Amino acid sequence: MSFTEVRSHRLALSNEAATARLAAALAPMFMPGDVVTLTGDLGSGKTTFARYTIRRLAGDPTLDVPSPTFSIMQLYDSAQGRVVHADLYRIGEGAELEEIGWEEAGSNAILLVEWPDRAGDNLSGQRLDLIFEIDSANPAGARHVTLNAHGNWPARIGRALEIAAFLEKAGWGGARRQHLQGDASSRRYERLIDRGRSAILMDAPKKPDGPPIRDGKPYSRIAKLAEDVLPFAAMARGLKAEGFSAPDLLAHDLKRGILLVEDFGPEGVVADGAHVPERMEMAIDVLAALHTRNLPQAIAVEDEIHSIPPYDLDALLIETELLLDWYLPHVGVKLAPEHRARFVDLWTRVLTPIANAPGTWTLRDYHSPNLMWLPERTDVERIGLLDFQDTVIGHPAYDVVSLLQDARLDVPEGSEMLLLTRYVKARRKADPFFDPLAFAGAYAVLGAQRATKILGIFVRLSVRDGKKAYLQHLPRLARYLDRDLAHPALSDLRDFYLSAVRPRR
Repeated sequence: MSFTEVRSHRLALSNEAATARLAAALAPMFMPGDVVTLTGDLGSGKTTFARYTIRRLAGDPTLDVPSPTFSIMQLYDSAQGRVVHADLYRIGEGAELEEIGWEEAGSNAILLVEWPDRAGDNLSGQRLDLIFEIDSANPAGARHVTLNAHGNWPARIGRALEIAAFLEKAGWGGARRQHLQGDASSRRYERLIDRGRSAILMDAPKKPDGPPIRDGKPYSRIAKLAEDVLPFAAMARGLKAEGFSAPDLLAHDLKRGILLVEDFGPEGVVADGAHVPERMEMAIDVLAALHTRNLPQAIAVEDEIHSIPPYDLDALLIETELLLDWYLPHVGVKLAPEHRARFVDLWTRVLTPIANAPGTWTLRDYHSPNLMWLPERTDVERIGLLDFQDTVIGHPAYDVVSLLQDARLDVPEGSEMLLLTRYVKARRKADPFFDPLAFAGAYAVLGAQRATKILGIFVRLSVRDGKKAYLQHLPRLARYLDRDLAHPALSDLRDFYLSAVRPRR
């Protein structure tokens, strides 16, 4: 863990703006189930802090947040979960909480509780306590606050203060911070808005290694997943050097895993829940252009060198096994050990030529959520690229199939074929030795590999991380898998899937 754990910290709040900045620093760390207690005399700043926190969580700086003194509880919706703001001043004892529906309202919510001592034992356990005091030497707005952290809060508070210091140093300390819906990873994102400018904050501390699962290595190392922000910073610079629209790095702390990057805005290759043909054509043109370049395999960021890892056979295979470990138990299929061995053997046969083929930069997450539309730019720069920290040196078909068999949105087979033809024509124009038939075979193999992998990943996100929404995409992925397994190169695998795996349709 790269940041300091803070168990108790005392801060001076010189005015109301300082209280607002404290709320902006802490609120991004709040999540459902958190209890934040606010203690202090009348007028010490408890409700002021709660108001700024709720506005930040709700993404509305003008939201009316009245004191809940008479209502006792006020409920709000936010992108980070339901928020309950409670003032227990009128509660005589903890037993009265049951009468007002305290347990139901607070279940899986972010609780901001003023006068928490009235709750008795109902607030025991992991929590963050904020104790506000009026500065007697300067009572006209000045306050002190002491943060006492329990449970897993010390590390979270340390991280919040670390990010606040980073933003202050970068000149963004006064920015309004908006929570952004993240990707399937543990990274966290915010949009910062300040004096007519905006930027994206990426909070991605270095992840500790998971348990060793094969040859003494954790899954992330075998699958060649980025474990810190250096790969993102390096690939951003590499892509920009090649003339593509990766975000500028505005400020960074590679050691602590904090990046401030250019904001491409909210407009992607999808509009009104559907792919926009013109934008998808440009997205496929980006890949055709990228795949004709002679690209470096190592990129420098200041005094750090990032070597782009190979998408080797071990990485490709261990991804397919996610189907066995997560998806099959989810649909009630249990493979016998000999069937698991057969599964790995069949995949080894079809993936070995793919792993040994000449490779290029494979961004690996090249699909609609990570492709922004920049209409003010020209040619391939109109596609803004995000989420490329897991880039490997791999077969060019992988990113093409990522785009054209979008895991989150339907791509009609007719549209897929038109865009695939557009890509092949561009590659043949640039290289008369480009082999369309060989590429089509690799496209089917990697499409089946990717669908197999993501079926496992989406179930894992649901079961392990509680992200149930990913389950809605399983039927689409199963259809893509059927489509890819129909290729003659995959006939043995298709027979095996139909007889032993039987993924749910």
